[in-house]
Amino acid sequence: MAADRYGSDVLNSDWRMPARGRAVEIEADLGLVVEEVTTDWCGEIVRVERDLDTLTLEDRHHRQRTFPLGPGFLLEGVPVILRAPSKKAPPTASRTASGSVAVPRTRARVARASRIFVEGKHDAELVEKVWGDDLRIEGVVVEYLEGIDDLGRHLADFRPGPERRVGVLVDHLVSGSKESRIAQEVRRGPHGTHVLIVGHPYVDVWQAVKASSLGIREWPTIPRSMEWKKGVCQAFGWPHRDYADVAKGWRRILSKVTSYADLEPDFLGRVEELIDFVTEPA
Repeated sequence: MAADRYGSDVLNSDWRMPARGRAVEIEADLGLVVEEVTTDWCGEIVRVERDLDTLTLEDRHHRQRTFPLGPGFLLEGVPVILRAPSKKAPPTASRTASGSVAVPRTRARVARASRIFVEGKHDAELVEKVWGDDLRIEGVVVEYLEGIDDLGRHLADFRPGPERRVGVLVDHLVSGSKESRIAQEVRRGPHGTHVLIVGHPYVDVWQAVKASSLGIREWPTIPRSMEWKKGVCQAFGWPHRDYADVAKGWRRILSKVTSYADLEPDFLGRVEELIDFVTEPA
């Protein structure tokens, strides 16, 4: 048999295959680090907008940029086609975020007359994230209290009583503080029997989140000359110029809270105490 002088037929192979290989279609899962080939932008997938067919990448400097889903990305040097993650049915939880036994397919109870007032927007959001399911089952409404200075007026309008109890969660309730003086005045006042005021010892509710849940050993120490929340954002290397930056910082922190296990016991105990107070039979 004569030898093949010209070798194998190159047209029989995938001669058009790019040097990096052909793109593989994968889901754009949050946390995946990819590179956009036309801009060389490399970052972590932090958001996927299914309706807009886009994704947002955040680089190591916390800058974000949005790109269309589809081809044009590299994953560890390999070309990929990114598509929106498939919708997955949420698993049936056996317990709520607060650690209570979950009661599936249970309608929220009609709201009780009793209420819980929470000082601070971030405090209210944290309570909702961990105890929201429990509060809806118990029919307890949480009202945002902008500041404790107006607590007396709010209570006068609400008119607490045996069937209309009020629990109040206050920031930085320590001996000798303005908050403690106001709490004592309320206890001595006409509504004191039906009002329970508790508070946590932290400078801000951010510190109620365990440092270990944020991947750090301890919360940074901020000089008194600096606004505490902005100082924390600066210490973490996050933008901290204005309120919008501080709000983004809080969203980062809140995203790390998945259950009661991410919160300090001093905060957990106070919220549980308030829930027991407003749900206890008259």
